[in-house]
Amino acid sequence: MAKQGQQTAQGLDGLAAAAKDGAKEGKGLPPVHLWNPDFCGDLDMRIASDGTWFYLGTPIGRPALVRLFSTILKREDGKYFLVTPVEKVGITVDDAPFLAVEMQKEQDASGIVLKFRTNVDDWVTCDADHKLRFEQAEDGGLTPYLHVRADLWAKVTRAIYYDLVDMGEERMVDGADMFGIASSGAFFAMADAEQVRQAT
Repeated sequence: MAKQGQQTAQGLDGLAAAAKDGAKEGKGLPPVHLWNPDFCGDLDMRIASDGTWFYLGTPIGRPALVRLFSTILKREDGKYFLVTPVEKVGITVDDAPFLAVEMQKEQDASGIVLKFRTNVDDWVTCDADHKLRFEQAEDGGLTPYLHVRADLWAKVTRAIYYDLVDMGEERMVDGADMFGIASSGAFFAMADAEQVRQAT
């Protein structure tokens, strides 16, 4: 299937050209939710857990190309695809397709507002529609993820995770005392507050 997908996409440049043709300049992200072309096979492209994009086993060294491909990324039934108006190719994602690499803390009428920049330079405001979730990591700690759009998430880097822990607070959630993060009037539970107190 990989060979079929690569032939259809005609390599990176062919896929990039199709993506550009489908996007409307100055109109934000391409409307991938409206594109439903035939599946053309799997492409030998992988997004590693550190956010690096690989093509045929080699890192893609052109940030603008990675940015373009990130705008046509789609997830369906747990699988990832690059979608243009004329083709749909499967790719591999080791963990999350994006990384949250920078965080800004602001204040508004609702209180604290957290904004995150991804490794492809998207800014995402953490709120009820763009939630933080925390998953158990292999080392026993927690790994935070930020909802970017549709069914796509960004893994929050370790340095920012520590910043989140420092600004965490305790709140009652469904009758339980939870430790978590507040942003844009929403609260994202991280762990049981008593467990956090015992660990610190």
